[in-house]
Amino acid sequence: MAAMTEHGLHEIVLVRHGETEWSEAKKHTSTTDLPLNERGRERARTVALKLEGREFAAVLVSPLRRARETCELAGFADRAEVADDLFEWRYGDDEGRTTEDIRRDRPGWTVWSDGPQGGETAEQVRVRVDWIIEQAGNATGDTLLFAHGHILRALAACWIGLEVSGGARLALGTATVSRLGYERDTRVILAWNT
Repeated sequence: MAAMTEHGLHEIVLVRHGETEWSEAKKHTSTTDLPLNERGRERARTVALKLEGREFAAVLVSPLRRARETCELAGFADRAEVADDLFEWRYGDDEGRTTEDIRRDRPGWTVWSDGPQGGETAEQVRVRVDWIIEQAGNATGDTLLFAHGHILRALAACWIGLEVSGGARLALGTATVSRLGYERDTRVILAWNT
């Protein structure tokens, strides 16, 4: 059953994909279309248990393999619609590099404050996130999203009225479930990184 608030507002449930070889190594991964590693597949199966009994009016998944594989292992592939706007923040020249490696060239760098070199700007990410939030708002019940760490953190930050950079304060592990919703009519984070 959809979790409807007293005002008829619904939840957005976020699932970050399971672990890959690059996420384990803390490499920034957007366009490189990696599969889950064995631990990632095992943890992705636990998402099904976390979502057991939940009904969703819409299930959206990033086009990237790691998100689609997580969606499948969690038991939602048959209902999922691919949403290109759930693609991970495009890292450009920083693709496949770790933060430590990038900081050798650019001390103090973060994707949140400086953006990736040759990649998407925070404003471009904001446009995509706003579209996803709009799509979820048009659903007749709860919406389930399968995507990636930085795009989901940016989405959650924007949901609660922050800029994309607010995602820096929302650590998000692989194969975790988070819930966005309302307290009365105020957008809130109901659960994070579980």
